[in-house]
This record gives sequence, C-alpha cells and structure tokens, in this order.
Amino acid sequence: MKVFSRFSSIRKYAGGWRFRLLLALLCCLLTGWGVWKESLARQIGQLSQQTFHRVEFYRLNLESLLARNASLPRVIAVEERLKALLKNPEDEHARKEANHYLMNIANSADINAAYLMDWKGLALAASNHLSPGASFVGHNYSFRPYFIDAMSKGLGIFYGVGATTGYPGYFITAPVEENGEKIGAVTVKLSLENFETAMIRSGDTVFLADAHGIVFLSSARQWKYHSLTPLDEEARGRIAASRQYGNWRIAPLGFVLPTQNRPRIVRLALPDDEPQDYLVQSVETGPLGWRTMLLAETRQERQNALLAGIAAGLTMAVLLLTVIYFRLHIQRYNERRQAEAALRQAHDELEKRIGERTAALRAANASLEEKIATLKTAESILRETRDSAVQAGKLAVLGQMAAGIGHEVNQPLTALHTFADNAALLLERGELDEVRGNLGTIKQMAARISFLVSEIKRFARKPPQEKQAVRIAEVVDQALLLVESKRRQIGARIVVEVPCEAQALAEPQRLEQVLVNLLLNALDVVAEADEKRIVVSARAGASRTRILVRDSGPGIAEDILPQLFEPFFTTKAAGRGLGLGLSISRMIVAELGGDLDVRNHESGGAAFIVRLLSVQESGDRDQESDG
Repeated sequence: MKVFSRFSSIRKYAGGWRFRLLLALLCCLLTGWGVWKESLARQIGQLSQQTFHRVEFYRLNLESLLARNASLPRVIAVEERLKALLKNPEDEHARKEANHYLMNIANSADINAAYLMDWKGLALAASNHLSPGASFVGHNYSFRPYFIDAMSKGLGIFYGVGATTGYPGYFITAPVEENGEKIGAVTVKLSLENFETAMIRSGDTVFLADAHGIVFLSSARQWKYHSLTPLDEEARGRIAASRQYGNWRIAPLGFVLPTQNRPRIVRLALPDDEPQDYLVQSVETGPLGWRTMLLAETRQERQNALLAGIAAGLTMAVLLLTVIYFRLHIQRYNERRQAEAALRQAHDELEKRIGERTAALRAANASLEEKIATLKTAESILRETRDSAVQAGKLAVLGQMAAGIGHEVNQPLTALHTFADNAALLLERGELDEVRGNLGTIKQMAARISFLVSEIKRFARKPPQEKQAVRIAEVVDQALLLVESKRRQIGARIVVEVPCEAQALAEPQRLEQVLVNLLLNALDVVAEADEKRIVVSARAGASRTRILVRDSGPGIAEDILPQLFEPFFTTKAAGRGLGLGLSISRMIVAELGGDLDVRNHESGGAAFIVRLLSVQESGDRDQESDG
C-alpha cells in the first residue's frame, strides 16, 4: 500500500514537471515569434522610409527637369521670325532665319530639338534641319496628341518615341497666335536618356510607367516597353493612332505590381532569380499621370528579424532555466521564512503607504504652487503659440508654392532674354521704333518680377495684431496672385464675384492667408476633375460679411466632414500635405471674431464659408459702448 502511494506521488510529480517544461517551451516559442514579428515590422518600416526617400528623390529630379522647360515653347512662340515664316512658308529667307533661331534655342537651352509647324501640323523649320534623314522639316505631325492638344487647349504635353528619329522624348507644344488666331505651333523635345542612365547607375530597381501602365523608363532594360497589366483594345487603339511607342510591341511583364501610393509587400520571381518578397514603393509623377515605382528586396530584413527572434527565444530559455534553478534552490528557505516574510511585508507596506501619502501631499502642494505661477503666463504663451502656428502655416503655403513662384520668376526672365536679343537685332537693322517697343516690354517684365517678389515678402511677413476695415476684393486679388502659377499649371478657371464695396473687420494678411489655403485646396481638388472651375464670391450683410470659396470637384464625403478641421487630418496623398491648413485657417478666422464652415453645394463640389464681422456691425458696437 505504501509502495503504491509513493508510486502515485512520483507519477504526479513527474506529470507536473512535464507540464511545466511544455509551458516553458511554449513561452520561449511565443517570445521568439513575438520578437520576430516586431523586429520584422520595424525592419520593413525602416526599409519603407528609405525607399520612400529614394523614390521621392527620383520623382523630384524628374519633375524639376520637366518644369525647367515647361514655359519654353510659349516664349519661343512669340518670336516674329517664326510668325514671318508661318505667314509666308515659301520665303526661303524667312525659313533660313527661323531654322537659325531654333538651332540657337536648342543649343542654349540644352534641349534635344525644337521645331515649328503650321496649322495643319506640317513642320516648316527645325533646330535639326541640317541633320540628313533625321530633320523634322517636311514631316506632318498632326496625328500627334501634343499638336492636337496645343491647337485645341493651348498646351500639348506628350511622351513617346519620335516618329521621325525613332528616339524617345518628352514633347511640349504651344500654339503660335496672331491677332487671336492660332496659325501654327512650336514644339520642344526633351531627352530623358540622362535621367534613365542615372537610374541604371543608382543600383536601384526603379522604373516609370505611364497612365496606361506601360514602362517607358527603367533601370532594368528588359522591362522597357512592357505593361504592368494587359492593355484593353481601346488603349491599344489610342497608342497605335498616336504612334506613341513606334513599332514596339507592348507585352505584359508577367507579374502584377500594386500601384497604390502606400508601400506594399509582394512576392515576385524576377528574371534569373528565385521567388522572394519585395517592397514596392510607388508615387505619382509629372502632369501626365506617370508613376515612379521602386522595388526593394526584403531578404536581409527577414534574416535580421529571424535572428532577433531566435536570440530572444534562447534568451527566454536561459532566463527560465535560471529562474527554475533559483526557485528550486530557495524553495525550502522560503517555506521556513514565510511567516517572517509576511510580517515584514505588512510592515513595509504600511511604511510605504505612509510615505506615499506624505509624498502625495507634498506633490499636491508643489503642484498647486506651480499652477498658480503657470496661470499667470498661460495666456501669453497661448497667444505666442497661436501666432507661431499661423506663421508656420503661412511658411508651409509658401513652401508648397515654391516651384510655382520659381516658374513665375523664370518665365519673365526668359522673356527678358528673348526681347533683349530681338532689341539688339533690331538695333543693328536701325528699326528704332521696334527697339523702343522691346525696351518697354523689358521694363514691364522687370516690373512684374519686382511686384511678385514684393508680394511674396509681404505675404511671409508677420502681420500686425490689429483689426481694421478691409476691402474683400483687394484681399482676394492678392491671394489670386499667389496661387496664379498653380492655377495655370492645372488649367483651372477662377471666377471672382466680389463687389468692390464689400468690407469686413479683419487683418488683411491673416485673411489673405486663409484665402490662399482655401484656394490651394480647391485647386488640388479640381486638378483631376473634368470641369476645373472655382468661384470666389462675397456678400456684405448688416452684421456679417460672408466669403464663399466653391469648387467643381466631387464634394466631401459625409463621414469626413466632422473631421475636416481636425489638426493633421488630410485626404491628400502622402508627401502632399500635413493636414494643418484648415485647422490653422479656422483658428485665424475665430481670432478675427468670425467662423469658418464647410458644406457640399447643391450643384456639386464643396463650399467653404468664411463669416466675419461687417464694418457696419463693428461701428454699431463701438457706438453702443461709448453710449
């Protein structure tokens, strides 16, 4: 009987240890798995940040290259020598002068080519007129989208393989006008070969795809002129009609890549490589709906995470073994000293509670003294913080408009160069009246640059903290000047319906900052809309003056409306906004004694309403307080 009882005890003891061993093993596995998962997420997050910066670097460099020459065709289109050839295409002297001018432009502006077409698309002069077999002269390009868009919309942009030379390039076309009539068009061709070479030398797996998903620039040459997804018949028809990619047969790549702006992990089997996970980073690029995409291997990150998980599991095993050892070692000691330890614990807890209560009383007393001191400075700190936030928002707006401001200054400078050359040529001919006209135009261009710089300095300056009677029309004009470059870039139309006599009690620069924020948001919304129209209206009432900024976009979803004015909330893509503009604008309007609200207009689009105290209402309140 005793033997049986002892055997049962041993079996129960052994079963308990097996359970503990299994529990310890499970704990080690869970620890290793958790550390592996957390480490992998951190590693992938760091890789995502690195790839985002790299793909943004490619995007910004390409967009900078395209933007530098965006206004060049418009400047060339005002040249009288080109108009003379369009008026008399059979005049050999006019043709020679036009060819010479275009060749000088191509050399000085470092572009691939520049050529002149008549209203039917026939090339009459070109910078490469001396190149046998590659000259554009005599070829008809009326089928090209850049010519069609320039003659119908005022500007044509296109990327494709040259129909004459067979070399790809970025085409920018502007119409040549005479007395309001389009008599021809000027095209500038930019080569992106150097940019593609830089992509190849970078060592990154990076490429650019057009709006149809066709890869046209790539660090992996075997992917070039392949599509991310199969093309439908309509897309193939448009590409064939425009001969965008010449005789290249566009075939799918053989694997699918996500095109969302956020990073995604996909498993791919690239040529000459085993299947593995890649991080795909993608951003929108340029005005033609391009997308820059970068693929980064995650093999090293996964290996690092696996090593971290194994190390954590082994560390947990060592820790558990150490705990078990010490637990077995002190178990008997703890049993003997259990009563004494319990008494000591009760005594320590009592002393601890007394100490905590005393410390809490001291802390409360100190906190009360600090709060008394803090309350005296809270109001001034709050005011300084709000002013800093408003100024930061203003500088952020200037940062967003930096490219447009550079374009606004660069365009008159280019025009100054052209008119100066014309003046020198006219002076040699003795045509003094034409020289005076050119000098007058140069003076106007210089005055335009000076006015633009002064407006930017005035906008960036901290405004005085005094409200006054402000004419709404003047403030709207100043805001429209600052957003003009972006409006022209996307081809939007801004309709102003502001009475000259409409006034409100405000600070001009702060109200201008609010209107600039609302106009920039509206331009972002209508950039992708079919109708690019923005209406700015104002109405002065007896007590309130209302300013309305309405766009022709799709409107705002009802579930987003309550969050729209929250700080850091934005519906824009990553890298295009911090979500502070509307919250800062509402704060500015509130400080001016008004309110800023938003609603969806019944005829479509979103409408932002700014309500301010009218000048009449302000005067009535002053009279009542005086009485």
